[in-house]
Amino acid sequence: MSNIKGTLATAWRIAAPYFSAEDKWMGRGLLAAVVVIELAVVGLSVLFNRWNNVFYNALQERNYDVFTYQIIYFCVLAAIWIALKVYQLYLNQWLQIRWRKWMTERYLGGWLHDANHYQMQLTGDAADNPDQRIAEDTQLFVERTLALGIGLLNAVVTLASFVVILWGLSNEAPLHLFGQDVPIPGYLVWGALIYAALGTALTHWIGSPLVDLNFRQQRYEADFRFNLVRARENAEQIALLRGEPAERDKLSSRFSYVAENFMRIMSRTKRLTAFTASYSQASIIFPYILVAPAFFAQKVQLGGMMQTASAFGSVQDSLSFFITAYRTLAEWQSVLQRLDGFERAIEGAATRRDNPGVMRVPAAAGGIELKDLNLTLPAGAPLISADGFKIGDNERTLIVGPSGAGKSTLFRAIAGIWPFGSGSIAIPADATLMMLPQRPYFPVGELRAAIVYPAESGAFSDAQVAEVLREVGLPALAERLDQHGHWNRTLSLGEQQRLGIARALLHAPQYLFLDEATASLDEPSEAALYKLLDRKLPGTTIVSIGHRSTLEAFHQRDAVLSRTGDGFTLHDRAKAAAPEVGLAGS
Repeated sequence: MSNIKGTLATAWRIAAPYFSAEDKWMGRGLLAAVVVIELAVVGLSVLFNRWNNVFYNALQERNYDVFTYQIIYFCVLAAIWIALKVYQLYLNQWLQIRWRKWMTERYLGGWLHDANHYQMQLTGDAADNPDQRIAEDTQLFVERTLALGIGLLNAVVTLASFVVILWGLSNEAPLHLFGQDVPIPGYLVWGALIYAALGTALTHWIGSPLVDLNFRQQRYEADFRFNLVRARENAEQIALLRGEPAERDKLSSRFSYVAENFMRIMSRTKRLTAFTASYSQASIIFPYILVAPAFFAQKVQLGGMMQTASAFGSVQDSLSFFITAYRTLAEWQSVLQRLDGFERAIEGAATRRDNPGVMRVPAAAGGIELKDLNLTLPAGAPLISADGFKIGDNERTLIVGPSGAGKSTLFRAIAGIWPFGSGSIAIPADATLMMLPQRPYFPVGELRAAIVYPAESGAFSDAQVAEVLREVGLPALAERLDQHGHWNRTLSLGEQQRLGIARALLHAPQYLFLDEATASLDEPSEAALYKLLDRKLPGTTIVSIGHRSTLEAFHQRDAVLSRTGDGFTLHDRAKAAAPEVGLAGS
């Protein structure tokens, strides 16, 4: 019972917000319409049940007039039933897409809010394959929740409607054994109840492992699909390294988990299907077995026997809802677990964001200042310490240090996406910062939109975009602004880095952080780009990470990360006297 209560509580927590959101009236209206139609369908089922009695009695008595009338009456009921089922499906699907759209936007908003997606990845939260959870699990949740909810409503209302009918029929067709009537009030109801209870208990005993098996299957399928996508995105590197055999082995290994778990699902489903199919077939003849003695003893007519069988089937189907919906329930519960884990991961990332160890505070004066800053890895191992280190406005600073010292992590902390550690980073209010990594990101689509990202495609004129392309040494791309492409694949890393500089020139941030953003270019090209930045962005503060000694000529100040104990300390390094070129003296 505690498991059922927990599952229902989780389902309510995930489902309820939609019906209180901005689309609540449309959602509630559609849900109400679907429920009303379902109640009407149950009402028609009661009329069909009564029709059975009259129709089959007419056959037994060879009454042609009643027979003809009942055929017409059946056609009218059938037409109404068809119309109700058609519109119920239509309104159900309409509700599904609106509900799913709202959930998708909600999850996208939470996942992509203030670098939650990045922090969830860092901490290894229980949110593997968020693409699957947003794209597939929301769809499955909405479909399964409505199907199970409407199915349960149907079962409850049908049971309430037909149990009274079946109880009355039990009196009209009493249990007849060995030539004698056995007075058991409502024996048909008790028979249906016992039959369904035994079936439910056996179904749960056979099928309970399917919940965990379905959960694992979804995870294995998503992992396999994710690795296929990675192989496609890194096709060039794999081809250059002749890594196809290694990739094939890795993908085959991933798929082996899919296949092995699916075989377990097959085995368990075979047992469950064997039982439920046997149970369903036996339920067809079971009411006839109970009523047949009374029929042959002429205690009841053919119409009464057929009505009894129909009512018994309706009651038994209602009581057997758990049996017939077991596989759907197992899938639904695994989807609930995945969405619950995803929501908790988003909440955990938001909590870390709202209560970070590293605080970003407004600067009292110009520039960025690191105060008592101690950055750590997610597990708590020390990484970087810095106190009283200030990056002045319109200052060019080069940060150097050994690989793995945490230079990129320092940039992440300044950007506000690295919460692990303590201390504060003072940044001027409303300051605009831009980070250019070694491999810049370009969304798939028009080249124009990829360059101006994250701004809207029309934020800059074609003339402005074409001008910066020529300035960074990519004049040929100025004629391809309308072309769609996967630019991280089709352009070389050097071209991508030039486009990153073009993006910075367009946005003109107050603080520009270059994390080896020109490392794939030759030294003359790198020098030309730094001079371009100096000329086009004279008021921008530039902080660079790099390993080339030639970069020192383009910065007024050098800072170094030196090892101290288990971590590194950031401090200034005296520059050797040398003629200044580039940013300071060009």
